[in-house]
Amino acid sequence: MNDKELIPWLKKATYGDESAFQLVYQATHQEVYRTVAFLVVNKQDIEDIVNEVYMRMWRSFHTYDPNRPFRFWLHGIIVRLVQDWKRKTWRRIRLFERNRQLNCQQQFDWTDKAVLQSETQYELLSLIRQLSYKLRVVVILRYFHDYTLEEIADMLQIPVGTVKSRQHLALKQLRKRCERTGGDVYVL
Repeated sequence: MNDKELIPWLKKATYGDESAFQLVYQATHQEVYRTVAFLVVNKQDIEDIVNEVYMRMWRSFHTYDPNRPFRFWLHGIIVRLVQDWKRKTWRRIRLFERNRQLNCQQQFDWTDKAVLQSETQYELLSLIRQLSYKLRVVVILRYFHDYTLEEIADMLQIPVGTVKSRQHLALKQLRKRCERTGGDVYVL
């Protein structure tokens, strides 16, 4: 279901219509889950963040501007929640989390098998998972969700030049890692 088809349901959900919200949930859940899974390693954390995305969406419908694309607004919620989650996690268990992430990156079990339709995609996604969060979020928004650099800058609330430099650095790191693994993966 595209953004235009969702508009009447979004308006109903704004006024508290739970069945309209359920339809919006069904239309967006797979994409939301996949995006969060790209940005977060731990499966339980993915579930928690996805649930929080929909709770935040329900509470924030009144801030949605129908003149802008709904998915842009939704991806903004996702990015902010993931950033908040990372900040909270970092504060609580800095050293433990760092060690756990290093171990989990090597053993990550993708939860959405439809995303990994080929071995090449898997290899590329595993390389993307190795990027720092700041670089990874730019790559995900740019190449998986096709946002412009200006839209990414707006969503992340950073200058366009910063987005460009992060994209450049991410692609450079991906190319370097691809060369180390044998160069069979096409890098963006």
